[in-house]
Amino acid sequence: MKPILLNIPEEFYTERLLIRKPLPGDGKAVYQAMQASLTELKDWMPWAHREQTADDVEANMREAHAKFLTREDLRLHIFHKETGEFIGSSGLHRINWDIPKFEIGYWIDTRYRGSGYITEATEAITNFAFMELKAKRVEIRCDSKNTRSRAIPERLGFTLEGILRKDGISADSKELRDTCIYAKIIED
Repeated sequence: MKPILLNIPEEFYTERLLIRKPLPGDGKAVYQAMQASLTELKDWMPWAHREQTADDVEANMREAHAKFLTREDLRLHIFHKETGEFIGSSGLHRINWDIPKFEIGYWIDTRYRGSGYITEATEAITNFAFMELKAKRVEIRCDSKNTRSRAIPERLGFTLEGILRKDGISADSKELRDTCIYAKIIED
């Protein structure tokens, strides 16, 4: 079956979170979270070094919505279930539907850091990939120096399969960095 024809749930819940596809209109909340978190995100996210307006972010939300519909990329937004406040962004990226395999990425609004929201969301997204999308492999890749990001797959029982030396470049483009590859797989 062609991926575009897959009926994929567009939202799901955890104990504290609503996780859903990006929608037109999400730009304002995402922009505010990005602005509140730029200092921390600049260490790890290349996009945090680019000046973006609220309109730029809204355009990106619409592109992400379209890619979700075509199954090219499955960005997912994380909201507090009770308050409806935007907490962060995650999703299933670098998709290979033939296997199928996915890579989870994530970032959090700094104002919500340290509450376990990204761990909770990542666990739910991992389960979503295996149960709903029949994934055989789910990866998390991160800069070896990003100890907060590394803690999430380690907490969730992912296996560190390797560290690719000098595989990436720092978010500020000033130095080469190592990339950790964590994975969970389903045995046949």
